[in-house]
Amino acid sequence: MILKNNLKKILVIEDEKDIVLTLREFLEAEGYEVQAAANGQEALEILKSLGIPNLILLDMRMPVMNGWEFAAEFLSRYDHLAPILVMTAAADARQRAQEIHATSWVGKPFELDALLTKIKLYVK
Repeated sequence: MILKNNLKKILVIEDEKDIVLTLREFLEAEGYEVQAAANGQEALEILKSLGIPNLILLDMRMPVMNGWEFAAEFLSRYDHLAPILVMTAAADARQRAQEIHATSWVGKPFELDALLTKIKLYVK
């Protein structure tokens, strides 16, 4: 079930607080509603209580439950109800995205406008 109201929902799963703050401020200014989780386990709880967002921005290396573990659990529970865009500093960002069957990827560091362009491809 996609969340209701006019704002498009994005779930940011990222353990770096500065990145979360920057993404939240930027995306909210662009008209998106942003939920944030510091790890995959926290993200699964958000999904359980608030429903499926329009897009998931997923860091791969996090404590508690990393991006690989989250993606496996998300796909097991919810199939492909929301596109996943991987955010990673790894040199092989494309491969990381393919490993978890993500829709797309962006390498860190990234330009906010470039990220927004990718987001708009998947959140209409």
